[in-house]
Amino acid sequence: MDKIALLHTVPIFRDLSEKDVVTMSDKMVSRSFTQGQMILLEEAMGETFFVIASGSVKITRLSDDGREVILAMLGEGDFFGEMSLLDGEGRSANVVALDESEVLTLSRNDFLDILQTFPQIAISLLEELALRLRKSDQQIESLSLSDVEHRIGMTLVRLSEELGKIKNGNVSINNLPYQQDIANMAGTSRETVSRTLSLLEEKGLVKREGRDLKIFDYSAFCRAFS
Repeated sequence: MDKIALLHTVPIFRDLSEKDVVTMSDKMVSRSFTQGQMILLEEAMGETFFVIASGSVKITRLSDDGREVILAMLGEGDFFGEMSLLDGEGRSANVVALDESEVLTLSRNDFLDILQTFPQIAISLLEELALRLRKSDQQIESLSLSDVEHRIGMTLVRLSEELGKIKNGNVSINNLPYQQDIANMAGTSRETVSRTLSLLEEKGLVKREGRDLKIFDYSAFCRAFS
């Protein structure tokens, strides 16, 4: 793994010089997790910042009745674990590896030192947190106001933003999360997700091959479910 090349893809580090990225990479430690392994536990005290080098993770919480609610899916180049480092409180959610994953970790002290040394990172971090808050607001609105098909469509849009790759106007999502995970994001059942995906295929909007999903004419798909 080329740590330096990876860190250049992380949005909050995009303005750092090559020398500064090298200095930061020297402070980071690589860790590996197996599929389904818990990386962070909600309410546990946090001392580490994470950058995903490979694989993907899901950010989850448990509802009052014990159901898993998925807040986000993160992939290569995404980061997590920053909130409890900033406020000193416990972790706000669980983080679970969706597949074999490798992460780079940074200690709390090193993370805070970097924010003080490079104010532009702090500004970029605020921008990223604001973007995530907007997405959360959209998810709350979708869950409260939209019908099931619309919620699942919006969930696919969000997964496209988080895990997909766009080419010639189409989006491909490799290793699409399991249908139960999509159901947990959309606030519905696995059976409903299965029926809706089949319906979207019949309409020619998407195509499935195993766990890979292609969304045709992504701009039109987004407009349909915005």
